[in-house]
Amino acid sequence: MHQYLFYIGDFPIRSYGLIICLSIILATSVAYFLAKQDGRWHEHVPDMGICCGFAGIIGARLWDVFFFDWGYYQDHLIEIFYVWQGGMAIQGGVIFGVLAGYIYTKIYKIDTWALADIVAAPAIIFGQAVGRIANFLNGDAFGQPTGSTFGILYPDTTLAYKVYGSQPLWPVEVWEGQIDIIIFALLLLFRTTKHMKGQVFLLYIILYSTARFFLEYLRGDYEIVMLGLKSAQLTSLGLIIIASSIFIYLSLRKRYLKKT
Repeated sequence: MHQYLFYIGDFPIRSYGLIICLSIILATSVAYFLAKQDGRWHEHVPDMGICCGFAGIIGARLWDVFFFDWGYYQDHLIEIFYVWQGGMAIQGGVIFGVLAGYIYTKIYKIDTWALADIVAAPAIIFGQAVGRIANFLNGDAFGQPTGSTFGILYPDTTLAYKVYGSQPLWPVEVWEGQIDIIIFALLLLFRTTKHMKGQVFLLYIILYSTARFFLEYLRGDYEIVMLGLKSAQLTSLGLIIIASSIFIYLSLRKRYLKKT
C-alpha cells in the first residue's frame, strides 16, 4: 500500500486522488469508444465525462459524510473538504453522476435511456473497478478481521490499521474491483442481445447492488444501522427492488409487443 507516491517539494502526490482521476479518465475513454462504435453522441462524451466526474466526486463525498460517517464529521466539519484522505461512497457518486448525466441529456435533447445503455452502464462499472485500486492503496473501504492468517495487513498510516491494528482483514475492496470487471464483461455481452431500452443500465444497478449487498457483510468500516443491515445494504436493497421491478416490466412489455 502506498498512500503517497512521491513528493514535489513538500507537496505529496497521493495515490488515492491520482487513481480516482485515472478512473474518471478511463471510464470516459471507454464511454467514448462505445459511443463512437455505436455512431451516436460520441462528441458529447468528453464534456459529459467532466460534468459527471465532478458531480460524482461531490456526491460520493456527501453520501459518505451524511449517510455513513456523520457521527465523526459533525465534530470535524472542516474535514468534510479533505477528500484526498479518502471517505467516498461509490453509491452517492453514481447517483450524483447519473443525475448530472440526466440533466446533460435533457439540455442537449439526447435520448437518456439509449445513452445510458450504450455508454453509461459499462463505463461506470469500469470506472468503479479502477477506483477500488485507490481504496486499496489508501487503506480504506477495508474489511473485518478474518480471524486467521489469511487477509490484508495494512500499514500503521492507514485508517484500517487505526481501527483494527495489525490483524489480517478481508480484502473486500480487491474483491469488489474484480467483481466490477466481471459485471463490465456481462454488460457488454448483454448489449449484444435484443433488449428493451434501459435494460442494460437497470442490469448494471441490479448486479452491482447485489454484489455490494453481500460484500458489506465482510466490510469493517461501517456499522449496522437498521434491521441488522448497514447503510450501504439498505441502499442496495432498495435499488435492487426498484431496478428489478422495472427490468421485469420491460421484459414483459417486450414479450407483449412481440406477440402483437
